[in-house]
Amino acid sequence: MTNTMITLNNGIEIPAVGLGVFQTPPDVTTTAVEEALRAGYRLIDTAAAYGNEAQVGQGIRNSGIPREEVFIETKIWISDYGYDATLHAFEKSAAKLGVDYIDLFILHQPLPSEFALTLDSYRALEKLQADGKIRAIGVSNFMPEHLEQLLAETTIVPAVNQIEVHPYFQQKDMHALHTKHGILTQAWSPIGGITTYVPDAKSTLDDPTIRSIAETHGKSPAQVMVRWHVQQGRSAIPKSTKAHRITENFNVFDFELTTEELAAIDALDTGVRGGPPVEAITREAFDFTIPEA
Repeated sequence: MTNTMITLNNGIEIPAVGLGVFQTPPDVTTTAVEEALRAGYRLIDTAAAYGNEAQVGQGIRNSGIPREEVFIETKIWISDYGYDATLHAFEKSAAKLGVDYIDLFILHQPLPSEFALTLDSYRALEKLQADGKIRAIGVSNFMPEHLEQLLAETTIVPAVNQIEVHPYFQQKDMHALHTKHGILTQAWSPIGGITTYVPDAKSTLDDPTIRSIAETHGKSPAQVMVRWHVQQGRSAIPKSTKAHRITENFNVFDFELTTEELAAIDALDTGVRGGPPVEAITREAFDFTIPEA
C-alpha cells in the first residue's frame, strides 16, 4: 500500500491519508499509532485538547521509523490563544511529542467571539514557521468569513483547513474556497463516524449507496469513503483504535471509483453538520487548561 502525497501551498508534501486520534484514550493511543505506522501510515493527527500528544510521540518512537519520515500535525486549543501563549503552546506540544519541530501546526477553532485573539495566535504561527520550528501552518473549522478575514489581516495563506467532511456533510462551498486560495481541505470524521454518535440517526457506514459501491469493489464502506476523499483531492484522517480497522482504512490505493460512483456519493449530501456550530465554541464554554509537558 502506497500513500498518495499532496503538495501543500508552500511546497511541503503531506500524505493524503493519516490516522486521527480524536477521543482515543491515552492508554491505547501509543498502540494505535504503532499499528498505523506498521500498516504504512506516515501522517498522524493529534491535538493539545485530545490529551494524547505524549502517547502519539511514544508510538512514533516505538515504531523505529525515523522522525523525518512521519508527518506530525497537532492543534492549539483556544485556551492558549494569543501571541505569546501560542508560542508557548508550541513548546508544550513539541515537548509532549518529543520532537524539536512539528510538520503542521494549526489553530483548532476560529473563536469568532474573540477573533482578534485568533489573529494574534495565527501571527505566532507565522513566526514559528519563519523560525523553522514548524514546516507548515493551518487552521481548523474555519468558515468562509473567518478565512477571508484571516487572509486579509495576515501574511501566510494557511496550508490546510481541517473541517468536517463526509458523504452526508460535504461542505462543497468550503472546498471551492480552499481551491481558490490554494488551501488543502483536510477532512475530519471522513467516514462519517460522527453520524453514529446521534441515537437513531442514519449512519454513512450503513448507507445503501455506499454499501453497494463497496460490494462492487470488494471493499468496505469505510474504504469507499476514504477513497472518495483521495480521488477528490482531499486529505482524510480516519480514526480507529482497532488494528484491523486501522489497516483497512489505509488499504485504499488499489482500486478507483468511477465518475458515476463519485457522483452517487456526492449526491448523498444532506447539508446537516454533525459537529457543533462554530459560534458555539467560546472560551466561556470550552476553556480548560492545557497542561505543561
